[in-house]
Amino acid sequence: MSSSASSTLSGTTVGETGAPVVFLHGLFGQGRNFTQIAKALAPEYRSLLLDLPNHGRSPWTEQFDYAATADLVAQHLQAELAGDGPVHVVGHSMGGKVAMLLALRHPEVVDRLVVADIAPASGGSLGEFAHLLDSLAAIDLTTLTRRGDADARLAERVHDARVRGFLLQNLRADGDGFRWQANLDLLRRDLPVIGGFPDTAGATFGGPVLWVAGDRSDYVRPEHAPAMRTLFPRTTLVTLKGAGHWVHSEQPEAFVSVLRTFLGADED
Repeated sequence: MSSSASSTLSGTTVGETGAPVVFLHGLFGQGRNFTQIAKALAPEYRSLLLDLPNHGRSPWTEQFDYAATADLVAQHLQAELAGDGPVHVVGHSMGGKVAMLLALRHPEVVDRLVVADIAPASGGSLGEFAHLLDSLAAIDLTTLTRRGDADARLAERVHDARVRGFLLQNLRADGDGFRWQANLDLLRRDLPVIGGFPDTAGATFGGPVLWVAGDRSDYVRPEHAPAMRTLFPRTTLVTLKGAGHWVHSEQPEAFVSVLRTFLGADED
């Protein structure tokens, strides 16, 4: 595993051989959230786990914009992993929307596309994410003496220990204090944009596309099917039993299995 920061975005590479796969995380996440999935795909696939703007070690921006983010990802990939041809792209939630825009705006970069539990539509459970952002913002970082203090404060608002652990991966020690690695102020302000989906101006992507939904999630619904097939005519939908919105972390073995089947399938 090695780090890469030779262009604007930061990322980690897992594996040294096989077809390249790029992973794009969701809101609050980091590329490393896909580390176990990437390790399970090796050695047949080598993976790039990108930190999207305003997350992880990647730079902050002044506003959130899906098209601009997709363009940044395309620029990064064309300079590195996709320099020799298109790559497979896997995106979850917010990262799934970035992946869709990447395929629609830069189809020469994307071989096969996998979208995890998000639809090309506006809406969804924004209230949950607003609550989580507000809960993080309510923590006074100047009063923390150790990471456990942050967990204790967050537990007053967020009762699920696994969710708290996921959120607190964004907390970084900085000198004698702590700071948020993610751009929480921007993410709170632009949450309606993150929950939306931009006008794609009639673009379509002709490559194979796999949608992986969780059966306990409502982010991909039957009414989304027409938009999915209009933008991505070669769409296949798989629903994982026992999975909610975080399909890759809740059902990792099943997620790896469907990835392997889809990425390794012969062209139609």
